[in-house]
Amino acid sequence: MEFAELIKTSKVDHVVLSRPFLQPVKGTLCITSHHLLLSSRAGEQEELWLLIRNIDAIEKRFAGSSGIITVKCKDLCVMYLEIPGMEECLNIARSIEALSSLESTSHMYPFFYRPKTLNLQEGWDVFTPEEQFTQLSLHTDNWRLSYVNKDYAVCTSYPDALIVHTSVDDEALKAVARFRQSGRFPVLSYYHKTNGMVIMRSSQPLTGANGKRCKEDESFLAAVLQADKEGYIIDTRSIQAAHQAKVKGGGFESKANYQNWKRLHRPIDRGRVLQESLSKLVDACNDQSNSIDRWLSKLEASKWLSHVKTILTTACLAAQCVDREEASVLIHGSEGRDTTLQLTSLAQIILDPDCRTISGFQALIEREWLQAGHSFQLRCVSSAYSHAKPRQEAPVFLIFLDCCWQMSCQFPCSFQFNEPFLIALFEHAYASCFGTFLCNNEKERFILNVKDQTISIWAWMNSLSERKRYVNPLYERNNLTIWPSVAPQTLQLWQGLFLRWNQSPERQHEAWEQINHIMEQSRRKSNPTNTGRCVPMEDYCGN
Repeated sequence: MEFAELIKTSKVDHVVLSRPFLQPVKGTLCITSHHLLLSSRAGEQEELWLLIRNIDAIEKRFAGSSGIITVKCKDLCVMYLEIPGMEECLNIARSIEALSSLESTSHMYPFFYRPKTLNLQEGWDVFTPEEQFTQLSLHTDNWRLSYVNKDYAVCTSYPDALIVHTSVDDEALKAVARFRQSGRFPVLSYYHKTNGMVIMRSSQPLTGANGKRCKEDESFLAAVLQADKEGYIIDTRSIQAAHQAKVKGGGFESKANYQNWKRLHRPIDRGRVLQESLSKLVDACNDQSNSIDRWLSKLEASKWLSHVKTILTTACLAAQCVDREEASVLIHGSEGRDTTLQLTSLAQIILDPDCRTISGFQALIEREWLQAGHSFQLRCVSSAYSHAKPRQEAPVFLIFLDCCWQMSCQFPCSFQFNEPFLIALFEHAYASCFGTFLCNNEKERFILNVKDQTISIWAWMNSLSERKRYVNPLYERNNLTIWPSVAPQTLQLWQGLFLRWNQSPERQHEAWEQINHIMEQSRRKSNPTNTGRCVPMEDYCGN
């Protein structure tokens, strides 16, 4: 396929671009295979460089001989292109629709992006299972690194290397995989260095209506528990949904067969419910009626903050089981690729100060989302504006980032990264020039040779010029467990993300300038020899 075949009109003059809080710009609009470009007449300076993959939906209307295209982006920005000529407007709209809906992963921009300052190999092997196991082996010898899934032979959504209990050999793991949906047998997510308890994740057992058993699965979970200790299985489905799953061949662990394991059902919404919640929230944020009652009513009707509360509450439960109850935890829903990953990730942030650093959080995303098989390409195929509603789209990763932001607000000195860091991850999960979030699992990325043909986002984020943008100036390492509040008055709308295109950032910039100035003065007083300059304000506040 040639991209040129999809471009009906490649260039139009006298196009007017309008965006929130910026002056309208008149210039030449160009369409390339992956970008919308607009250059103004003044010195031909580029005023717009928009990745077409970032376009979620477009709307067109006509006024006289001109047409106006409303461009709604996956990062929630809305902009307007006033294009002279009805035919040119229609051709531009058709070209955008065709280019933004390409399904072939190999045609996406990461396979063509070649920055001079980054190389293809950098960043891909920073957070490997082998590195994770090396760190784990310093504290325990009860777990081993297994390559039972080499060439993705046992589970297509797991990586080829996994950390499992030493008492279970690879043949037993294969039996357990056959008993768990999609082969996702229990694997280690987190080891608590203080008391030796663990958090594991898996998919549901395939007990079916007849109560099928798997001795290897039962032995696996029994071996994880230390003597005289109990464990908790946190099922992210309701009791009713778990029983309904048995009719379809799924199910849950029975108390009789999994002794010393207590099952807790904590239902978390997913799929279409979350997607509709996001759409309602964004609609509320774009409401220009200026009615407080209308705004509050629409915000409550979206139920977004209710979802945030439910997820944070359950993550706190998992962390409490490990830290205070001194019990190991297994988390799963049905497939174990959405709500399961939200909980294992958030529980680790609560428990482990390393996960609150920039590098530690990147490692968490790598092992608990990318290597764990979260279907980024399916879940993030569209955002809040798309008219097409694929069945599998859902803002699972976005709401996880929202939960992280909530915790960073409550513990502003305990996180090394800042709000722009979380926003950047959101943006690149939906549309990126990097290959990190491509595909749905490690196997798909391997087949497409993503690691050899695209740039890793970690290489870019950890470059000297970029990393300084994501440092929280208030950070001071906190080695304690943090317990976020889920009281209604403590949970907030993430204005920096959901309202960033609807309110001026000027006041926020001024506040951060003052914070940076104060922190720089404090550093100089404590270390008179320090001549390092203060990081500019705009590097901290994303817009």
